[in-house]
Amino acid sequence: MGKRLYGFLIVALVYVIAVSVGAVTYLFLPFEAFWLKLLIADVIATVVVFIFSVIFKNASVYDPYWSVQPIVILIYFACVNGVSLISGLLLTVVCIWGVRLTLNWCYTFTGFDYQDWRYTMLKEKSGKLYPIVNFLGIHLFPTIVVYSVILPAVYTFKTEVSFNPLSIIFLLLSLFAVVLQGLSDYQMHAFRKNRTSTFIRVGLWKYSRHPNYLGEILMWWGVALSVLVCNVNLWYLCFGALLNTLMFLFISVPMADKRQSKKDGFAEYKTATRMLLPIKKIVK
Repeated sequence: MGKRLYGFLIVALVYVIAVSVGAVTYLFLPFEAFWLKLLIADVIATVVVFIFSVIFKNASVYDPYWSVQPIVILIYFACVNGVSLISGLLLTVVCIWGVRLTLNWCYTFTGFDYQDWRYTMLKEKSGKLYPIVNFLGIHLFPTIVVYSVILPAVYTFKTEVSFNPLSIIFLLLSLFAVVLQGLSDYQMHAFRKNRTSTFIRVGLWKYSRHPNYLGEILMWWGVALSVLVCNVNLWYLCFGALLNTLMFLFISVPMADKRQSKKDGFAEYKTATRMLLPIKKIVK
């Protein structure tokens, strides 16, 4: 308990510093393009977190950034620019998503003696190049992804975006994604406590090998499309949802499957369980 409390306090302090530095950067950058100012401030805040991850020799200091950054950004713009119907709904959905994901991180966080297995694997494989891999791959690239997926919501605070009732459909998709992730995480935690088999094949995991990843993909397509139906001229903002999808399809899922493939029976498990979408499995 002492290790966890110490870790929470340190991580909280790191993020207070990172948010403060990012905010000051945004406020004092001498140009008007808010999207570029936000990108630079976001990268600077990431650099702060990276420095502390090096100090503590643990890249998982970055883990909460994924869920904390969007909440901080949208609350800031809500305070400065006010809230419309569409921006208020997006703020609510993103906060629900972010709080749930952050609480899940809190539940799994055991202290600085723990580091995500993916970071450890990258460290072992990259050797002397790990500092570069750590910054570019573990810190900067995810920041660019999250910046990209949150940008459609930011535009509803910074530009004139009129509410379209069709947005409700896609916001409900995002809320569904939050529920999907929550159930997935709950079922995984229960499985790990009472492990009776090599692979989890209960609940949502019976139909998909990565229902939590599916939820993350759907979350940001819901956000992007809810803005797109309000203003089709903002079609390019769907780039973030696409980049996020590609990241899971070509990086996150293959890494997880490769790790699982070392276990006996993975080939049969992979054949019997869909990667993301469980449609064919359910129909059978």
